[in-house]
Amino acid sequence: MARIEVKSEITGTVWQIKSSVGDRVEAGDTLVVIESMKMEIPVITEDPGVVKEILVKEKDAVAEGQVVAVLED
Repeated sequence: MARIEVKSEITGTVWQIKSSVGDRVEAGDTLVVIESMKMEIPVITEDPGVVKEILVKEKDAVAEGQVVAVLED
């Protein structure tokens, strides 16, 4: 099984967690929503898989390129 890291493309604050550990997700699904400069930016997976870890919680600060979730295919 491959480990897939899902990263934030922007710096901001975690506004909403949209998936849970154990969820099966498909390419294009939103895992986390980041709030930055009053805009809500989805963190989308490019690969299908099962959510193994969510590495952030709501109201956490995140940096561009930070891993926010880990999937396994």
